[in-house]
Amino acid sequence: MKELVEQLNRASEAYYNGQGELMTDFEWDARFDELRQLEQQTATVLPDSPTHNVSHDDMAGKKEEHEFAALSLAKTKLTTDLEKWAEGLPIWISWKLDGLTLVVTYDGGRLSKVVTRGNGHIGTNITHLAQAISGIPQQIKELGHTVIRGEAVISYADFEQFEMERGEGFANPRNLASGTLTLKDTDEVRRRHVQWIPFTLVYCEHEIVSWGERMNWLDSMGFNTVERTAVQQPNTKNIQEVIDAFTLRVTNRTCPFPVDGLVVCYDDTDYAQTGSVTGHHATRAGLAFKWQDEAAETELKEIEWSCAANTISPVAIFQPVNLEGTTVQRASLCNISECERLGIGGAGTRIEVIKANKIIPKVIKVCQTVGELHIPAQCPVCHAATEVRISETSGTRTLHCTNGHCPAKQLRIFARFVSKEGMNIDGISEQTIAKFINKGWISEFADIFTLGDHIREIAQMDGFGQRSASNIKQSIEKARQTEAHRLLYALTIPLCGADVCKRLLAAYPLETLVNEATKDEGDLFATQREPQEVFAHVAGIGPEKSASFVRWFRNTDNLSHYQRLMQQITVSQASSQPTGSRCEGLTFVITGDVHHYKNRNALKAYIESQGGHVASAVSGSTSFLINNDVQSTSGKNRKAQQLNIPIISEDQFVADYGE
Repeated sequence: MKELVEQLNRASEAYYNGQGELMTDFEWDARFDELRQLEQQTATVLPDSPTHNVSHDDMAGKKEEHEFAALSLAKTKLTTDLEKWAEGLPIWISWKLDGLTLVVTYDGGRLSKVVTRGNGHIGTNITHLAQAISGIPQQIKELGHTVIRGEAVISYADFEQFEMERGEGFANPRNLASGTLTLKDTDEVRRRHVQWIPFTLVYCEHEIVSWGERMNWLDSMGFNTVERTAVQQPNTKNIQEVIDAFTLRVTNRTCPFPVDGLVVCYDDTDYAQTGSVTGHHATRAGLAFKWQDEAAETELKEIEWSCAANTISPVAIFQPVNLEGTTVQRASLCNISECERLGIGGAGTRIEVIKANKIIPKVIKVCQTVGELHIPAQCPVCHAATEVRISETSGTRTLHCTNGHCPAKQLRIFARFVSKEGMNIDGISEQTIAKFINKGWISEFADIFTLGDHIREIAQMDGFGQRSASNIKQSIEKARQTEAHRLLYALTIPLCGADVCKRLLAAYPLETLVNEATKDEGDLFATQREPQEVFAHVAGIGPEKSASFVRWFRNTDNLSHYQRLMQQITVSQASSQPTGSRCEGLTFVITGDVHHYKNRNALKAYIESQGGHVASAVSGSTSFLINNDVQSTSGKNRKAQQLNIPIISEDQFVADYGE
């Protein structure tokens, strides 16, 4: 029991303080359950037991006692337990977001403090970071005392972008989020795109008993609250139906944020407060549902060292196993520290694998070690010397190539270049690009268009053949004719996603855009302008994105690569001027599936061609919400109803504004 307590507490400390991951959620839950069972058998609870103490953070800063204790939730993996707990009363089921809990307080309509959960009773005041965290407004309409609890998270997309650009070896978005909130530099925190999503209204000066109405009230205050679904008369069948719907969102990756389960709570908040406190759980405050991870034992074939961004990451290649209905044969081991923690050896090592939260293949255990882990002294791509670096913040050991110009460091950039949203070169995946880089065929964008010179060699490579090679060549030839917005997106200019590219091209033709960015270079007569000034006037761009775009093109290597690429392709640019006026002056928000148009992007393109605007979130300036499920209880529908914004179906839109 002492050993389990020590292991769990050390892992929790790392979890809440942005340090290297000491064990997976799967391992933590298993050891926690083992400890709790031992406590029940022996009728003994050690003083530091995590079953009776909420984990805490060691963040530097002023400590604050919580006005309302932020206790953790008891958990289950069984739907029958949820039905029993619900007692037939109306409940709500919402995401259990996987980040760092923050308690946010307002007084007189102004933000007064932001405090981490800490040990549930005392947390760390990080109010100074509030302006760098999206979703925490400085002011709200409510003038009374208001306390809100929510989760600070980083989306999968932002996490992948961060690791692509920085490669600091964070194991997952949650680890990055918790590590980010220990920083003092607000600009650095802002660059990491932390978002705060409220999951409960703890207190306000209004008599609102319904949890659902309390969340709607937060929506009306302008907060982007957690997604949730009501179950009026809960039983095993309808609870399972809701869980299945949430689970599908996880498995098909349409949930943008990391989650580690679901939260069930009573709609009657007065009743929820009548339960007792057992350990550090309030029995009726809520119940956490966690997915049962399916595990399989298999044999390690090799460790593949994948060089991408700034890090050479170990990947376990093992005998294929079936997990969650799919065949899995590889899993990232993240970094050297994770390999050492698990005890990874060489070929023949027996390992246990899961798909964490039904998504990400993960090695959770070494059953039998064979041989030793070999850390390469040379980069597997350019053969330059490697070095092991230790993170100052997390202590994580990662492997790096010392060659700043190693082509493999651009792997994810090349993957974005050929992606569907980029140059749309079908048949070339990130894994395929890695193989071509290893062959020495790709070192810059233009090289992709000369792969036809190696078509015979490609046809003879494992997993390809003549047909695959021919398809790749055809896709490359087709991509030579492309559109300006695709090209700009494909270049992977930092901070320049699809929307930014579209806004810049709406303001300037491509050639002018590049000339504006580079004309100060070597032009004695040009007015010297700081990078942040060049495009800051363009709507939706601002100084930071302007600076990033200009600096990219003013880099001589980038500009040379761009110019050589332009010799291989022909770029067209559609006029950004509307071709009609049927949607002029109107702002639409689109949600859910569409059937009349090919997809939501096609509907968006039509609206913009008719002088309209498409926003991502419902606000007071929204004219219509388009949703084919008009009666849906989704967050966007609820927000539209609160703001008296009409919700129309796609058919109604076509009838009123279509061609």
